[in-house]
Amino acid sequence: MTGTGNILDVRGVMKVFGGLVAVNDVTMSIPERSIVSVIGPNGAGKTTFFNMITGIYQPTSGTIRLAGRELVGMRPDQVTEAGIARTFQNIRLFSTMTSEENIMVGRHARLKSGFVDAVLRTRKFHDSEQEARDTARLMLDFVGLSQWRDELATNLPYGDQRKLEIARALATTPKLILLDEPAAGMNPRETEDLKSLIRRVRDELGVTVCLIEHDMRLVMTLSEYITVLDYGSKIAEGLPHQVRNDPRVMEAYLGRGAAAGEYGKEERPHV
Repeated sequence: MTGTGNILDVRGVMKVFGGLVAVNDVTMSIPERSIVSVIGPNGAGKTTFFNMITGIYQPTSGTIRLAGRELVGMRPDQVTEAGIARTFQNIRLFSTMTSEENIMVGRHARLKSGFVDAVLRTRKFHDSEQEARDTARLMLDFVGLSQWRDELATNLPYGDQRKLEIARALATTPKLILLDEPAAGMNPRETEDLKSLIRRVRDELGVTVCLIEHDMRLVMTLSEYITVLDYGSKIAEGLPHQVRNDPRVMEAYLGRGAAAGEYGKEERPHV
């Protein structure tokens, strides 16, 4: 998906670990205020791709630009300041901190007070803490977790912990949020709540959303555009119905026999 109005442009990105090519010459663009997905079988290179966008890994080659600004070479905190937030496949909350405190940690990436202000308890420090607390309460309300404000993160139901991670990411005021398997482990009701929340993130906050997800029902009903990776390479991209019917995608998920039509149509799992 190319053209003007893209919030993210990735061109020819490659990541090599020793002799292993984890991501191979991937190019993709994400339009502003869109909801897109990156899918593929286990080991396809999806999380490595996210890790390069967010500065955890530096690409072996290629360019990554956020609203025209080159991100390659930036540290993860600098990428956050530039406007990208993310969640992780495995929940990474501070379990012994409250829900409010978890989100305040995320907001601190945008605050101006420093170490000296914290030590001396300056006016700037107190103003920053109040701003972080106010933002945390707004984000808790946005994701529907106000009742858990003073509860330790570890005590929240699983689906609400996922929402709390999204709230913490949103506290950084991102232009783009990357969600790595946000529906993993959720029951159907929680997944529907998540789908509604993701749409609100885009529609009400104006934040562009890109997700990695294995729940194909969620992907196909939520995504406006899909990129498919397999063995580190992009094998398909397009609208949901185009990707669903692409023989290369069928082969990647189901094997060559299914893609060649050796199984009856009614026997094929939906991609």
